[in-house]
Amino acid sequence: MKETYVFLADGFEEVEALTCVDVLRRAGMPVTTVSINPGLEVTGAHGVTVLADSLYDDNDYTDAEWLVLPGGIPGAPNLAAHEALCRELVAQDERGGRVAAICASPAVVLAPLGIIAGREAVCYPGMEQGIEGVNWADGPVAVDGNVVTGNGPAAAAPFALALVAQSLGADAARQVADGMLLQ
Repeated sequence: MKETYVFLADGFEEVEALTCVDVLRRAGMPVTTVSINPGLEVTGAHGVTVLADSLYDDNDYTDAEWLVLPGGIPGAPNLAAHEALCRELVAQDERGGRVAAICASPAVVLAPLGIIAGREAVCYPGMEQGIEGVNWADGPVAVDGNVVTGNGPAAAAPFALALVAQSLGADAARQVADGMLLQ
C-alpha cells in the first residue's frame, strides 16, 4: 500500500493530527508524519510537542496515498506558508491523488490553492467567510472525489475513518470504528 503523509507545523491541532495517524495505522495503512520545521520536533497549538517521523525534504510524495493537513492556528497558516508543500498539494490533486484537510486547513491552505474550487467541502465554522467558489457544506466531513475535508477537532475520528473508507473500503473503516468503540 502507498504511504500517507501527515504534515505537521508548529501550532498544529494535536487531536486532528494524532487521531488521523492512529486511526490510519489501526487500519494497517502506512503513515509518515512530516515536520515542515527545520527539525523533527513540532509543537502543537496546545503545547504538546511531538517528534515527527521525517523532515519535509526526506520524502518523495509523487506516489502518496494521501497528503493530510491537520488544522490549528497558527498551524494551518504555517502549512500555507510552506511553498514546496503547497506545490506538492497542487501536483497531487492534478494527478488525481488524494488530499485531506481538516479544521482551518481547507479554508487556509486548500482554498487559496484552488484545490476545493467547485467542490463540496467543510472547514472550521467561520473560516469559510469570504471564500467563494467552494460548495461549503454542513456536517463534520465532506468527501468530494479525491478530496476529504473535516470541520474540526470533534470530527477527527470521522475524518480519519473517511480516509480509511476511501482507501480500503467501508467495511475496513467500520472494523476500525468498532474496535475503537465508535458509534
